[in-house]
Amino acid sequence: MKIKLFADGAVISEMVDCYNSGTVQGFTTNPTLMRQAGIQDYEGFAKEALEKITDAPISFEVFSDDFPEMHRQALKLNDLAPNVYVKIPITNTKGESSLPLVESLVLHGVKVNVTAIMTANQVRDLAHVLSAEVPSVVSVFAGRISDSLRDPEPTMRECRLHLSYYKLEHQAELLWASCREVYNIKQADDCGCQIITVSPSILKKLKLKGKDLEEYSLETVKMFYDDASAAGYKL
Repeated sequence: MKIKLFADGAVISEMVDCYNSGTVQGFTTNPTLMRQAGIQDYEGFAKEALEKITDAPISFEVFSDDFPEMHRQALKLNDLAPNVYVKIPITNTKGESSLPLVESLVLHGVKVNVTAIMTANQVRDLAHVLSAEVPSVVSVFAGRISDSLRDPEPTMRECRLHLSYYKLEHQAELLWASCREVYNIKQADDCGCQIITVSPSILKKLKLKGKDLEEYSLETVKMFYDDASAAGYKL
């Protein structure tokens, strides 16, 4: 498969382990993951991560809901290191479009990662303000699309077509976000996505590729037996 794996998380020790192992080609973070990891100093976290990971892309997200302040935060994050991508949500919390902000940042040469996208129409509109000269990432939350009982593959293929139509397929990389299972990696690759974000729990399962299923079945039976024995269950 051609697709690149990006680790999604905010625990620096895990990020460094992935980086040193060569398992992944980049990293993404967001305020929710940072809060779950107990991070309180945003800038300190970003600087520490960038000191330890110097030649792989890392996405850091703005957290204001006000577009001028988002612009200021984006420029500050951009100045931290050349491997920074600045995550901009496709709208603010009021549903107001972030596209003018994205256009302004791209004109300044900022590498953006436009996030929380759910529809092909959003990607079509976004394509108007991206540039074939400035690298960017288009993060479509395929996992959340599937959470709504919709097949995400047609949406991802349509997104790929929109980016190709505007000749952005080389600089604007389509990212399958909110990966739910290892098989999503194959789906994303089949749809022409260049990147998929994977959690540490998904990364650990990569070693199962091609595993003998009868052996896997037996291991599962043993797991149930061992857990029942360890719990001391009686009937």
